[in-house]
Amino acid sequence: MTTTIKPRYDIVLVGGGIGGSGLATVLARHGLSCLVLEATDEFPDRTKGEWVAPWGVLDARRCGLEDDLRKARGHTITRHIGYDEDLTREESEQAQLPLDALMPGLPGPLTQRHPDACQALFDAAATAGATTLRPVSEVSVKAGEHPEVRFTHNGSEHTVGCRLVVGADGRNSAVRRQLGFELQHDTPHHLFSGLLVDGAHAWPAELQVIGTEDDVHYLAFPQGGGRVRLYLGWALPDRHRFSGPAGPLRFVDTFTRLSTLPGGEVLGAATPVSPCATYPNEDAWLDQPLVPGVVLIGDAAGWNDPITGQGLSITFRDIRVLSELLLAGSDWSVAGLQPYADERRERLRRLRFSAHLTSVLSNEFGPDARARRRRAHERVLAAPELAMTRAIVMIGPELAPPDAFTEGRWRTLVA
Repeated sequence: MTTTIKPRYDIVLVGGGIGGSGLATVLARHGLSCLVLEATDEFPDRTKGEWVAPWGVLDARRCGLEDDLRKARGHTITRHIGYDEDLTREESEQAQLPLDALMPGLPGPLTQRHPDACQALFDAAATAGATTLRPVSEVSVKAGEHPEVRFTHNGSEHTVGCRLVVGADGRNSAVRRQLGFELQHDTPHHLFSGLLVDGAHAWPAELQVIGTEDDVHYLAFPQGGGRVRLYLGWALPDRHRFSGPAGPLRFVDTFTRLSTLPGGEVLGAATPVSPCATYPNEDAWLDQPLVPGVVLIGDAAGWNDPITGQGLSITFRDIRVLSELLLAGSDWSVAGLQPYADERRERLRRLRFSAHLTSVLSNEFGPDARARRRRAHERVLAAPELAMTRAIVMIGPELAPPDAFTEGRWRTLVA
C-alpha cells in the first residue's frame, strides 16, 4: 500500500525508535499531524536500552505509553540484590531492596528487548494517525522559522515543511551533525558490554542483581520467559576482552565463575542470543538542544553513562516534558520550549554526578577500590541520607536535595 506524504505537517520526527515514535504517538493522539522517518527496515539489537527505572515507567505512564510497552513483552522486576566481595551472601540478601515499594503505584522497573519496544511504539504512532515511513535515507534538515526536511523513500525524493523538526536519531544523530550542535564529553572511565541470553529459566524472573568481584562489575536483568540481559564493566586497557567469535562464550563464562553470585552458573549455561558489543562508559550532553525550528531528544541530545541504565528513562522524561509544552500552547519558538532544555540540563547534570560516583565505586578494582567501596557502604549505613545521591537512578533525579550533588557529598562518599 502506498503511503500518502503530505507537503506539510505539524511535526516531523527524524528517527522512529523509542523517542521519535513515542513522542509521535503522544502528539498524534492529541490531534497533531506527525511524520515519522525511520532509517531501518527492522530495529536492530543495540545490546543496551532494555531497562526502564521506576521514574521512567512513571513518565511513560503519564504519557500514555506504558500499556503499549507492556503489550510488547514488557516485564516487571520487583526485587534487587547488590553483591560485593566484602559482604557475605546472607548480608547481601538481607539488605535486598523491594523495588515494588519505591514509588506508590509502580510495581518496579520495566524490561524488554529494545527492538520490541521500538516496534511497539512505531506501530502505536501509526495507529494514532501519524504517518510512518521506513526505510528512509538521505535526510536533510533545514532549521529556522519555516523548517523543512528532505529525504528519500522508495527511490523518490521528498521535501516537507512543518512547524517543528524533532531530531530523535540516536547517538550518531545526523540532525545534530548537520545543524552544528557540539556535544560535550567526559573522559571514559571503563568499558561496558551487554549480552542477551535465553534459556535461563531457573533464574528468578523478578530478581535483578548488581555486584563487583575481582576485576568485573556485573549486572543481570531478567526479561521473563527465561531471557536475561547481562552486562559487565571492566578496566579500559582490556578492550578486546570479549571480542571475536568466542567473545559471547567468554562473557557468560565470567558469570559462571563469580563466587559472590548465587545462580551464576544458571546464567553461564544460558544461550547467547544477541551481539556482544563493547563500548566506553562516557557521558555526553548538550546544554542547549534547541535551535529555531528544531529540537533534539533522547540520545541525539546527549546521553548518560550506561552504568546506571538511565537512557530509556531520560527519553521518556524528554517525551513527557516536551509533549506537555507542545500541547500547552502555540509558542513553539526556542523561548517557548526553553523550559525543556533547562529541565534536561539539570536532570543530566545530576544523573552524571550519580553515574560517575557509581563508576568510581563499582568499576574500579583491587585492594584500594575494595576498601573505598567498604567505606562508602559503612558511611551510608551510618547516615542513610547519603544514599539519595545514587537512589535517584530509581526514583528520579528531581527528588534529591541539591546538596546530594556537591563536591562535599563526593568527598564524604569517596574520600
